[in-house]
Amino acid sequence: MSIQPYTTTVTVTADRDWLASRHGTDSTETITLDLAKLTKNVHYVEPTAAQPHGFIRSGVPVGRITASGLYGAYDPAADDGRAVLAGLLYADAPFTPGVTKVPAALLWHGTAHTAKIPGGLDPAKITPNPAGAQIRFLGAVSA
Repeated sequence: MSIQPYTTTVTVTADRDWLASRHGTDSTETITLDLAKLTKNVHYVEPTAAQPHGFIRSGVPVGRITASGLYGAYDPAADDGRAVLAGLLYADAPFTPGVTKVPAALLWHGTAHTAKIPGGLDPAKITPNPAGAQIRFLGAVSA
């Protein structure tokens, strides 16, 4: 029997056209996302035969799930803690098939172009919260 180690490298280039300035990008926080609380093809792309790693899109707005401490898609109507905007994903977060929890970087303060937020976001629906994000949104509302 022979053992043949296999190493692979994944390079993901983030599409950060939602980012309006570099302010806050030097102090992101590490979080863990609950993939079940995100929507396929809106917030993330699944792995395929041609692309063995999926990724959660940069710029996705997230909130912290109170019970688990994990993060999911921000939802102003959620009753699990995600009604408080924690921030936006700073970079694409790659993951492999079968994974349910994904590490990511959270931009919790800065400036973003509202119309370019993946999945859309209406800043008028964000309830200010001392524990929430400190993000200034510019431009038109996306849907």
